[in-house]
Amino acid sequence: MTLRLGVLTAVLTVWAAAPLGAQVVVTGPTLVLPFEGGNDPRAAWLGEAVAMLLADDLNALGSNALTREERVRAFERLQLSSRAKLTSATTIKIGQLVGASTVVSGQLAFSGDSLGLDVEAVRIDTGRVSATFQVRGPLADVLATIERAARRLSPGATVPTAEVEHQHPPLAAYESFVKGLLSETPATSRSYLEKAIALAPNFDRARLALADVHADGGDWEGARTVALAVADASPLRRQAVFAVALAEINLKRYDDAFGRLQALASQAPSPEVFNNLGVIQLRRPPTPQTGRATYYFNKAVELEPSADATFNLGYAYSREQDNAAALYWLRESVRRDPADADAHFVLAASLDSTGAATEAGGERELARRLSAAYEEGEDRPSQGTTVPPNLERVSTFLRRPESGRTDSALVATGQREQQEMATFHLDRGRRFYEREDDRSALTELQRVIYLSPYQSEAHLLVGRIHLRNGRTREAIEALKISLWSEETAAAHQALAEAYVQAKDYASARKEAERALALSPGLTDATKLLQQLGSQPPKAP
Repeated sequence: MTLRLGVLTAVLTVWAAAPLGAQVVVTGPTLVLPFEGGNDPRAAWLGEAVAMLLADDLNALGSNALTREERVRAFERLQLSSRAKLTSATTIKIGQLVGASTVVSGQLAFSGDSLGLDVEAVRIDTGRVSATFQVRGPLADVLATIERAARRLSPGATVPTAEVEHQHPPLAAYESFVKGLLSETPATSRSYLEKAIALAPNFDRARLALADVHADGGDWEGARTVALAVADASPLRRQAVFAVALAEINLKRYDDAFGRLQALASQAPSPEVFNNLGVIQLRRPPTPQTGRATYYFNKAVELEPSADATFNLGYAYSREQDNAAALYWLRESVRRDPADADAHFVLAASLDSTGAATEAGGERELARRLSAAYEEGEDRPSQGTTVPPNLERVSTFLRRPESGRTDSALVATGQREQQEMATFHLDRGRRFYEREDDRSALTELQRVIYLSPYQSEAHLLVGRIHLRNGRTREAIEALKISLWSEETAAAHQALAEAYVQAKDYASARKEAERALALSPGLTDATKLLQQLGSQPPKAP
């Protein structure tokens, strides 16, 4: 699921600078944002470079800072540009969303051949500045300047300078590396990254970035070749092996990929590794020696029950025609990501296989509302129990073990943001409905259903709007989904009225009786049953 940031203008605690004597070390996960540099052309790459290097140095000193790759991935999930200029309130909100305890940002101050870093660290729990300072040094020795800043943020660290600096390539190579990451076109990006590797042959971070560029362009053979060049002794060897296996999956070299991923799993269990082992087994005939896809997806879910992991597990069970297990895990998946159209559709197919036609229809309708891929028409998988192939989700990014909290925080806060936004739009839709501004009401209610597909009141109001505008079939569909989401007397009563409009008096009577059973004395249902007493049942 793509996650939404929600309302970023929420009122936040006014934060004030702490006195210098109260400066504290950064604690917990730390988000380091690109530094701003005004209009100086050097700031275009140096602002990003400082953020990356500062995060690397904090990690080398024993802190837990998000790497640049983790930061960019989080921004993508929040649908934010990694280069966007952020307000202070937005900065704090992003820190909360990614599960950070501290957000570090700053300004670049150029003066001839020297560079100053104005650094500010903000505690997320209090919204207060916990440290603010400036460090300055020659541009040619910017690595040392950044290390001094890192030590100001982690004053208790005892890691020797030589050990911190050992991880960095020469500045010229790093400049080409950052420019390659920020380039707008694949060709320019490849050129800069290849130059960085030529300047620093052991610069494996640039090599993995180059592999990503090849992969993004669909050149999986090129990605595999570049990633294979990472040496066995490299600290990034594990990520490189994962990248090679990912390329081999896309090249359908499943035996090679399976062997590499099994080796990684034996060294250190990882949800991404187990997930991709499951993908391989789903795409090739399993054997008793290699195991079934569901075995590996179960392992992935045990480590991290994310929406994608639970979907893959439910999807694999549905492919094995184990409907009971498929229903369990697919329901878990849509609980974690209610806007996942694929999960709703596969859940519908599994429900059909168990004979639960009404529930299946509701799920299929939700899938149709959420994605044009499931709209009715020729060559559309909108009916029947057939589960479409190739819906499994491949993991493309191997996280560091200590970064797991970031994704969990994104999921939890994203769900909370979605629910808050759904409540906001439902309230607006309800007001528009009461004023009989049906067009505006439907707009708001469709937003609710996108954010929270099981919001029964939203479907009820949609049904009532269709009903009073004479769209009987659409009203019946919406009201059935409302009842499937949550059984209420109001929805049964509205559905009874829709059936009257359709001249299906037997069904109308049944719905009105159910409404009375749930809410004895319901006036509208009583009147409707009295009116139906003289109506003949609809002929079959």
